Amino acid sequence: MRITHLGHACLLVEMADTRVLVDPGTFAGDLSEVRDLDAVLVTHQHPDHLDPDRVPALVEANPDAVVLCDPMSVEVLANLGVAAREHAGQPTAVKGVTVTPFGERHALIHDDIPRITNTGVRLDADGEPSFFHPGDALDAEPGAVDVLAFPLQAPWQRSRDMTAFLRRHAAPHAVPVHDGLLQARGRALYLGQAGRLGSPETRIHDLAGQGAVEFRAGE
Repeated sequence: MRITHLGHACLLVEMADTRVLVDPGTFAGDLSEVRDLDAVLVTHQHPDHLDPDRVPALVEANPDAVVLCDPMSVEVLANLGVAAREHAGQPTAVKGVTVTPFGERHALIHDDIPRITNTGVRLDADGEPSFFHPGDALDAEPGAVDVLAFPLQAPWQRSRDMTAFLRRHAAPHAVPVHDGLLQARGRALYLGQAGRLGSPETRIHDLAGQGAVEFRAGE
């Protein structure tokens, strides 16, 4: 498995000869050269996870990619001219990768803000590490995974929620995402908390600016 952090919540996951892009939002970097995708996965409709200006061109440039999303993003994408389908609680085979949905609702931001749907995604393939991206919620239970994406900071999340999430899953490897609102000092602070106060069984891999980083099953 190779993972590239393209900014904020957006990750390119390559495994089993399959290329999967998760959450191409407004805070992601340049997506114009992202090609040969087999799937585009959207956890929810917030712009920092689904860029309404760039996603149509991204999908057009990757005509073989299936677009899978949470229930409420189907209409949002349709209004952008993008044909997508919700997971409907069922795994989907994308070439050699099984995409399994977990979770139903976005974490509470404020009582005055209606909660929308949010669907985290687990990726599995024979001989590859397993992977989970929660989107904007920490309550899903995808089972044991090898590589866990975890939100570093968010308006809906306290730092103790982040470290509790890491402890609960205790994955061998964890990749910070959802960091687009942080300046360098704040980012270093949250990363330090993840390392010191998260799970002692988890190695934190900061992929920002690192290009494609490889993960191997059993390591």
